[in-house]
Amino acid sequence: MSPILDINNLYKSYGTTEILKDINVSIEPGDFLVLVGPSGCGKSTLLNCIAGLEPITGGAISIDGKDMTHVSPKDRDIAMVFQSYALYPTMTVAKNITFGMKVRGVDQATQDKKLAQVAAQLQIEPLLNRRPGQLSGGQRQRVAMGRALVRDPKLFLFDEPLSNLDAKLRVEMRTEIKALHQNLGASMVYVTHDQIEAMTLATKIVVMKGGVIQQIGSPSEIYNRPANLFVADFMGSPAMNLIPAKAHRAADGTRIEIARNSGGPIVLTDTKNRDLPEDVILGVRPEDIADPDLRGSDATQAADCLIDIVEPAGADTFAVMQLGGKHVTARLHAETTAKPGHSKRLSFDLGKVSYFAPETGLRLN
Repeated sequence: MSPILDINNLYKSYGTTEILKDINVSIEPGDFLVLVGPSGCGKSTLLNCIAGLEPITGGAISIDGKDMTHVSPKDRDIAMVFQSYALYPTMTVAKNITFGMKVRGVDQATQDKKLAQVAAQLQIEPLLNRRPGQLSGGQRQRVAMGRALVRDPKLFLFDEPLSNLDAKLRVEMRTEIKALHQNLGASMVYVTHDQIEAMTLATKIVVMKGGVIQQIGSPSEIYNRPANLFVADFMGSPAMNLIPAKAHRAADGTRIEIARNSGGPIVLTDTKNRDLPEDVILGVRPEDIADPDLRGSDATQAADCLIDIVEPAGADTFAVMQLGGKHVTARLHAETTAKPGHSKRLSFDLGKVSYFAPETGLRLN
């Protein structure tokens, strides 16, 4: 199966400023690719390059096996959903959705059929005679998606489509977009700065920083095996704990020493990762520091930790402590006995930890 989207050695500059540097990404038909990263990392620029709204400085873009590098946006067989929805205020919802088809000379019967299909799919039949000014943000978002869906394009492009919605509506619309993708089997490229959105929607994630791809992978690869400190810190909520530590070889594995504010260091033995330099950054997710009674794998080891802050959060309770001179968060169960100012025995799952080089920030294991 040939890729539906193939980007090779793409560069984009404005004058002497390089915005995108050597971008290489390809996705299969039916993939949901999410471009994620902080503001200004180049993700929207990359989306605009795929759409043909921005000319590229170097490299090539193919859609469904055809070179689209210099093809105009209208001939790329794509549909785009913008953050601003870009609806015509004087037209009804129905006319907004069918306008593109009308311009392309699609006959009225086909327009009506497509409109009915999409309106049912998005549950917007009661809105068809209203104008955009009479709709809520979520309803406008659905209309913008409807306008893209009637096109039946090779590729759907979404540019931060949910960022104007309130938190509750964002979660609802996220679920709808996920369902839409599953039902259509459509190929989608989606830009967001929200890593939860990226994790929940994507089949493939591209993490970007400063116009450079930091890592490409499935949500579980990005979450469980971040390629560097930036990805480890950016993906996950709360973020991965990144703790300066010392590694010493021993007969039964590697001794990992983590400084504590009071008393000697915490010493954990990693039997799996034996070739580590002395100075490492230990990456451990909050859920992998747990109440010892809850779960134990072969790689789990317990240590006493002085708890500074306890934050109840419904099903979870977050406990914050100082380790290696950093604030470290543990995700504990709701009934935990952790109390601020008291010591608590916690288990560390060394089967799931990441190690990074302090100088380069790159993953070591």
